[in-house]
Amino acid sequence: MSGFWATLFGLGDKLAAHVVLASAAIALGIAVALPLALWASRNAAVARLSLGFASLVQTIPALALLALFFPVLLFARGLFGDGLPTLGFLPALLALSLYALLPILRNAVTAREHMEPGVLEAADGVGMSGWQKLRLVEAPLAAPYVMAGIRTAAVWTIGAATLSTTIGQPSLGDPIFAGLQTQNWTLVLAGCVASAALAMVADALLGTIERGFASRKRWLVWTGLGIAALGIAASAWVLYGPTPRGEGRTITIASKPFSEQYILSRLIGDRLESAGYRVDYRDGLGSAVVQQAVASGAIDIAVDYTGTLWANELKREDNPGREAMYRTIVDWEKQKAGVTVLGRLGFENAYALAMRQDRARALGISSIADLAPLAPRLVIGGDPEWFERPEWVAVTDAYGLRFGDARTFSPTFMYNALKSGEADVISAYSSDGRIAADSLVTLADPKGALPSYDALILLAPTVADDARLRAALQPLLGAIDVETMRQANLSVDRTDAKKVSPQQAAQWLARRIGLD
Repeated sequence: MSGFWATLFGLGDKLAAHVVLASAAIALGIAVALPLALWASRNAAVARLSLGFASLVQTIPALALLALFFPVLLFARGLFGDGLPTLGFLPALLALSLYALLPILRNAVTAREHMEPGVLEAADGVGMSGWQKLRLVEAPLAAPYVMAGIRTAAVWTIGAATLSTTIGQPSLGDPIFAGLQTQNWTLVLAGCVASAALAMVADALLGTIERGFASRKRWLVWTGLGIAALGIAASAWVLYGPTPRGEGRTITIASKPFSEQYILSRLIGDRLESAGYRVDYRDGLGSAVVQQAVASGAIDIAVDYTGTLWANELKREDNPGREAMYRTIVDWEKQKAGVTVLGRLGFENAYALAMRQDRARALGISSIADLAPLAPRLVIGGDPEWFERPEWVAVTDAYGLRFGDARTFSPTFMYNALKSGEADVISAYSSDGRIAADSLVTLADPKGALPSYDALILLAPTVADDARLRAALQPLLGAIDVETMRQANLSVDRTDAKKVSPQQAAQWLARRIGLD
């Protein structure tokens, strides 16, 4: 239990980022919703359109809404210049503000519609101007209803803000996503408890303000506002306050949502911190987001794989061989994306179809060709990207694969599904330590449908010419063999007493390859 409390109280920076993001989104939602509600209360067409739009936004899953703002801002960047952020705070702020819109807008419009006509007529009768009637009559009567909408929006926004991790914004979603991928349930629980507690505190403070409006007790209103303002100010100080002197520039390192990426990002981060840099991690990003973020400079460093870039970015379906693929990618990244490929880490993490050894033996399957005639009776499991990737199309076309069912799992649960029998085949990763630990067998690919996946270090244009940074990372190139990477991955993915964190695995990896 002490581990849980230590983890919970170690989330200060994530909590601060979550508070600043959620409060800014709620404030922007209020700033848009209240004037719109005032206009809608006086115009039926505006009411229909605005409420319809706000309701439509609510039908879009929060994760999808957050992700959609990345390409939108990329397009806007072409119009407004390279200074426009495409990852992190801005897209999260815009998406969450839209998500907060409906309850505030609907409650404000409803409050105005249900005001007693006699009260409004009396205000007209005593000669009040439109502004006086709004300030002295309509606003006080509507305030409790509006506050109820703001309370709902606040709880929704605080919960949805955990998903902003996927677009590079630090939040309480960071421990939740990292914990899910590495099966560290203490991290998951700590993130959930912190998010729930924050939502309850925010609701209590807004409830105090609501009661103050309802009872016309200004001290309650100012008490709630004051405590909320102090909390937001303290969070902003944690994030943006003065940093210790003597620290170098901050380098932002991306990682995709699986253990190997968490480990490698920490390995790179440790090297840079030793060289005098400050490091900021952006965990849980998708493949397409990582490439575009590095190219735009929103991310400084990332580890990616040749096969991923070959299929997703170059849109190539052929397989010219490992070396030719690597050389082509290096040239393409430099000329088309402005990204520098520093070099290969030394191991390959290729996609491979895997089965339990006992199951494969019983069915007489040792290759994908053997699998094809039996596929209609089997269930395949894949990570969230697999079934949308060109590699899936290539392997199904090459072998004529038609499975009875295809199910999507997070990388961690995908292996668990194979062990429990919920899936017969999965899209495994060749550097994953669970292949040996779980007694799995990877199926041969005689037609070469799946390309090579050498791990690469990518440098954004913002850091590509930094000689000190390149020198700090140079010892990593060619230093990690696949067996060593498997051991590091397994140390994070295992569920027994020997399980370690990605940071600890990175430190072990550094010692193993002679860097520490």
